[in-house]
Amino acid sequence: MLRLGLPAQDLRVLCLGAHCDDIEIGAGGTLLRLLAAGQVSAVRWVVFAATDERAREAEACAAQFLAGATATEVTVHRYRDGLLAQATEAIKADFEALKGFAPGLVLTHYRHDQHQDHRLVSDLTWNTFRNHLIWEYEIPKFDGDLGNPACFVALSEAELGRKVELLLAGFPSQAGKHWFDAETFRALPRLRGIQAGGDSRYAEAFYVRKITL
Repeated sequence: MLRLGLPAQDLRVLCLGAHCDDIEIGAGGTLLRLLAAGQVSAVRWVVFAATDERAREAEACAAQFLAGATATEVTVHRYRDGLLAQATEAIKADFEALKGFAPGLVLTHYRHDQHQDHRLVSDLTWNTFRNHLIWEYEIPKFDGDLGNPACFVALSEAELGRKVELLLAGFPSQAGKHWFDAETFRALPRLRGIQAGGDSRYAEAFYVRKITL
């Protein structure tokens, strides 16, 4: 398997999530790994749909994932869950305001995710960032819309364990949902670890549409 690496330092990462736990579920382990390796110089973390309660959880959980990072900014908007499309014009303006961050890597939703909020965020990502490296993360859920990604970030047992620990502690409002548990958050990385090959049992997977070498 061909192994490509991100810059060893000074990587500026833009994290985009429709909902308050999306970034952590889809790319939390990858962020922990990049930060621990000292590859990241700045992180901009943006969530679009939230209630006040969920926003407090998201801000606190993001701070845990980004602990030790040198430059971070977390923004949690208050658009309505499930109805982002009704605020497309305003959300597009929010995207335009992010251009000045000049990310080297953008983490966003999978283009073919069946959740309408996720798809909108993905579409606006590509509409806004035309010359950037974009990785689309995946969210396991009822829709059964998982695909066949080709980009993998290997995770150690410790990295995955830390991701799961922070997720479960960070979002108590979701604890009653049958899917929000450690089994879910370990199952997909285990399958992606098999698919990725190599020495690690776990991996997070991403869809990458364009890469210029």
